[in-house]
Amino acid sequence: MTQELIVAVTAALIAVVVLFVGDHLRPNTWRHTSDESSGTLVLDLIKTFFTAVVAFVVVVCWQQFQNAHNHTVAEAKGLVDTYWAAHSMPGPEHQRIEGLVRDYTNQVVSQEWPMMNHQGHMSQAAQSTLNTLRDAVTAVHSTDPAVTDQRSRALASLDRVEQARQDRALDLGHTVPTFLYVALLFGTVLILLNPVLSGVRVSWRSMLMTALLGVVIGSALLQIYNLDRPFRGSIVVPTDAFDYALSSYQQIS
Repeated sequence: MTQELIVAVTAALIAVVVLFVGDHLRPNTWRHTSDESSGTLVLDLIKTFFTAVVAFVVVVCWQQFQNAHNHTVAEAKGLVDTYWAAHSMPGPEHQRIEGLVRDYTNQVVSQEWPMMNHQGHMSQAAQSTLNTLRDAVTAVHSTDPAVTDQRSRALASLDRVEQARQDRALDLGHTVPTFLYVALLFGTVLILLNPVLSGVRVSWRSMLMTALLGVVIGSALLQIYNLDRPFRGSIVVPTDAFDYALSSYQQIS
């Protein structure tokens, strides 16, 4: 933070020095009789800065949101592959593993998703079910090469599920870097102060336009805040991948 402050102050001093030096070097015909042009220049700079920061933050938030969704898709695909592998195993193992896969998927959809949204952490019960599922697959022993191949396939699929689950846990804590929020707040303050610094006369028209400006800025900041938390708030990663997995289980059975 100290480095950013030093750079900002230094840049401001350089800009002022350039202005004074340039004022003595430029022809008199280039000079304006009022400072309105400087106000227009600053306004254009503020709008450009605010738009650039908002666009950059939105891209970062959307990328985080897409990554989180891709991790849920990878997790659901791994569960479906595990279910397929269990379908070719002997009777008792076949039923137990399939049942555990269904239990885990249902727990993720019905318990873990609301828990991530409201409490901000993963479900220990779902993790316990996943551990039990891996133990059940590991306990399968057979001299039949086909069963051995399906066991290896199921373990490989569970590795992908666990990796995707870990990624989902990391996604739960990801957020936009603090310096971007500081830049966004700074740009917002400048935009809101611009009518005052520009000397806009207070009237019904100016008040209405300022109110509309506040609505636009407030709505943009709210959507950024919601996108910044892929599993919390009003805009969350859907459970469509796990819902599709549950329907796939029925088709396989």
